[in-house]
Amino acid sequence: MKTGGPEPAREVIEGSVPFHFAPGGFLLVLSGPSGAGKGTLVDALVEQRPECVFSISATTRAKRPAEQDGVQYEFVTREEFERRRSAGLFLEWAEVHDSLYATPTRFVDEGVAAGRVVVLDVDVQGGASVRRARPDAVSVFVYPPSVDALRRRLIKRNTESAEAVERRLGNAPGELAQYREYDYLVINDDLESAVRRLVAIVDAERARVRRLRPRT
Repeated sequence: MKTGGPEPAREVIEGSVPFHFAPGGFLLVLSGPSGAGKGTLVDALVEQRPECVFSISATTRAKRPAEQDGVQYEFVTREEFERRRSAGLFLEWAEVHDSLYATPTRFVDEGVAAGRVVVLDVDVQGGASVRRARPDAVSVFVYPPSVDALRRRLIKRNTESAEAVERRLGNAPGELAQYREYDYLVINDDLESAVRRLVAIVDAERARVRRLRPRT
């Protein structure tokens, strides 16, 4: 007796799948206030998921003692930054705390086209710029357990003056209020739990039907 519904493919009836799927790539944007722990989460994600690649931003900010050029950032002069910006080489750019930051377009586009998850670690202003430029990007807001925790983290990393720390903390309330604009929220109160949540977000997004591509 027929039910009127579509008949399943013969391959499915016989217990096999007619073809395999390859997850498509996408842009993953992590934003949050300075000291929220974005960089640590990105490092853990890239280590656990080889399909994830970190997009290195260009910046005019001075290099911190523990940083290496081409690892955390590409450190450039303001003149070189402005030359690249004028040439249209940046997906987005922003001026934050008197320094310029930008995301190179080519690396992002090539990574996504290759089926990779291209991960950006940007401030809230940069996150808004990326969402405008690439509405299909997956955005995650990294939320600290408290402003006091932000203060402790910024002081502990000992990379900026007391005045710079206070300036960042002064911007934090306005930045925290932007979490509603993002697709996901990860509260970084416990690192292991926060990493698990972030990995789960990536795995879920990789399984979205609209991203799947049949393997030929």
